[in-house]
Amino acid sequence: MTDSTCDLYDSLGTRARVLPPLFQDFGGRPRFGGVIVTVRCFEDNSRVKEVLATAGRGKVLVVDGGGSQRCALMGDLIARSAVDNGWEGVVIYGCIRDRVALRDLALGIKALAAIPRKSERRGEGQIQLPIEIAGVACRPGDRLVADEDGVIILEPT
Repeated sequence: MTDSTCDLYDSLGTRARVLPPLFQDFGGRPRFGGVIVTVRCFEDNSRVKEVLATAGRGKVLVVDGGGSQRCALMGDLIARSAVDNGWEGVVIYGCIRDRVALRDLALGIKALAAIPRKSERRGEGQIQLPIEIAGVACRPGDRLVADEDGVIILEPT
């Protein structure tokens, strides 16, 4: 990734959709980007685990966790699976856990907060459908670019 989010926004203007500054960096790679894969789930990380266990080179998982701060949708074991499968990063509109272990992984991770409580796995959630993160549209196939200044979403190129 060579262009910063600021430079991309300056060159694209309103064609770049900007996520609100709600997200913290938790992974070992604050700069990441790729083609968006989506998951919608609420306090159940079954689909997050399932998707990150697949090949992810050039991809970023965007999770609409409904903004819940009651439990984590990803921890060190699922994040390690993402690294092993080549994912570029994960953006979670929700929480993570295992903060210390996550920062040592070669994975971009942005989430609202950290919490020790894990989610329950009930096999719920949906994959690869248009979602909204804090009012910003994110569609499968869009491109995401993230760095220390924030996250932007771009139409497919």
